Amino acid sequence: MTEQTPQQTPVEELSYEQARAELLEIVATLERGELPLEESMTLWERGEALADHCASWLDAAQQRITDRVEARAPGEQTTAGAAADAGGSEEASTPDDSDED
Repeated sequence: MTEQTPQQTPVEELSYEQARAELLEIVATLERGELPLEESMTLWERGEALADHCASWLDAAQQRITDRVEARAPGEQTTAGAAADAGGSEEASTPDDSDED
């Protein structure tokens, strides 16, 4: 049964992408409705574990972003915000531009 090989990998060892791909396969298989009840239940349980694993990955990613944002010094801007402010204010306040006209 080579079809079972991906499902034999412990869920906690899968990357987000691997878990999501397997979850999508399980959903498609269950939606076809061609499996016996016991196999469907086994796949459903695996799908639940995969969904929880994906949610954990996403929660951890969100926490990393939150931690980085909170770690910045007060008043510090993001790179995009600082670049936009620098570009706009330099053009408006450069004395050389007004002298050349």
